[in-house]
Amino acid sequence: MKDTTVKKVTSAHAPVGEGGQRYLVSGKRVAMRQWVEEPGAASQTTERDFETVGFVVSGRAELEVAGQKVILEPGDSWLVPSDVEHSYRILESFVAVEATSPPARVHDRDR
Repeated sequence: MKDTTVKKVTSAHAPVGEGGQRYLVSGKRVAMRQWVEEPGAASQTTERDFETVGFVVSGRAELEVAGQKVILEPGDSWLVPSDVEHSYRILESFVAVEATSPPARVHDRDR
């Protein structure tokens, strides 16, 4: 039987995670989340068991993946492969949307 589920999530009312991420719509194989960060925010180096792709809506950030640094600006997209060390540092007020596969939120993968 086909899954014909349609979901809609309004970002203003979406659940917010411990890291400030807004959990947008999710399916069985992929999930979306939104990040809104201020300059100076940074992450610890981590690695996750899911793949992440993202798109910068506004602002600038530095992303380091496996020792490679890139500057992300509006209109840029990125990939962080699963099980690879990465971190970020926000340079200007930043808004981005990410998709994770498998979904980051399932089984506490997002911690």
